[in-house]
Amino acid sequence: MSTLFRMGARLPLPLLHGVGALLGWLAYGGSPTYRRRLRTHVAQAGLPWPVARPAIASAGRMVAELPWLWSRGPDEPLGDLVRWEGAEHMEAALAAGHGLVLLTPHIGSFEIIGQAYAERFGAQQPMTALYRPARKAWLRDLVAQSRNRPGLETAPATLAGVRQMIRALRKGGTIGLLPDQVPPEGLGVWAPFFGREAYTMTLAARLVQQTGAAWLLLVCERLPAGRGYVIRVQPPVEPLPDPRDEPDAERLALRSAGVVNRAMETLIRQNPGQYLWGYHRYKAPRPIDTPAPTPSDAA
Repeated sequence: MSTLFRMGARLPLPLLHGVGALLGWLAYGGSPTYRRRLRTHVAQAGLPWPVARPAIASAGRMVAELPWLWSRGPDEPLGDLVRWEGAEHMEAALAAGHGLVLLTPHIGSFEIIGQAYAERFGAQQPMTALYRPARKAWLRDLVAQSRNRPGLETAPATLAGVRQMIRALRKGGTIGLLPDQVPPEGLGVWAPFFGREAYTMTLAARLVQQTGAAWLLLVCERLPAGRGYVIRVQPPVEPLPDPRDEPDAERLALRSAGVVNRAMETLIRQNPGQYLWGYHRYKAPRPIDTPAPTPSDAA
């Protein structure tokens, strides 16, 4: 499997995306559960099916480009394959030196954001990205190679990882999170997402609120015909609630999760054709054996 993966990494990106589009449609046609979930989530968001339909092929492209992305060495720059829009927001936040939290939903090639950030901004301020290690040993090593490179570090989804992110923010560093994924039990709250209750991560908002870091919204859109990617950076329109104005911790967490979810909804509505609608967003959280890590516990 590792050999096949590395062979796939040598294929040109347009070919990988073409094959991926076919794989996406095969998965859609072959899995009634996946097909039903995808269409249900689109309807839940109140979007017409035609605008979200391209997401079927997009999901396959995401899978097909992973061998190329994860097998890239630190000496293989992305170069002209990645274009930035709104980079001035990133530059201003980094210059302020108070730490920066980057939030991105499962849109387009979100995996490439860490590598692209490392190439453009890593020398100024490294990024620490939260991740869960792959279960397969050969894949775990490959992903670790991809995600640990100059200007890019990883933090495990554990209490130690939370401590690592807090230290990075307090030194003016940058961290990256995908807040639209379902966290383990105890690490989130049930909050509306496209009008339906979804178990939502509280960590992202708490890191901002308890460290004073700035936060920005990012999307990496995949360009047609394998021509590359454009990363769009946006400041949030709605601020997070100030803990000083909301002494009730549970209410603060719920209000904060609502702000984050609405920000993610805005990004998804801007690019519904590349969102992972098939992700099981409304599932119940998996149990954990250890107490829920929070920034206050880790300080």
